[in-house]
Amino acid sequence: MRYAVLFEKTGTGFSAHVPDLPGCAAAGSTLEETTELIRGAILMHLAGMAEDGEEIPVPKTIAEYIVAA
Repeated sequence: MRYAVLFEKTGTGFSAHVPDLPGCAAAGSTLEETTELIRGAILMHLAGMAEDGEEIPVPKTIAEYIVAA
């Protein structure tokens, strides 16, 4: 499945979270590191949900940039 991930610049690097997977987040010092960490966090989150017998949520979030003039 393909989940939307939101990245934010922080004072020490970047953070990321997945709106469709509450509690699934990661932080790193670079965008590249944070991308790899959130990828692993998603896999771990989904594996934990499956292990606990929870239903895996269907991705619903859509992200888009809007230019405001």
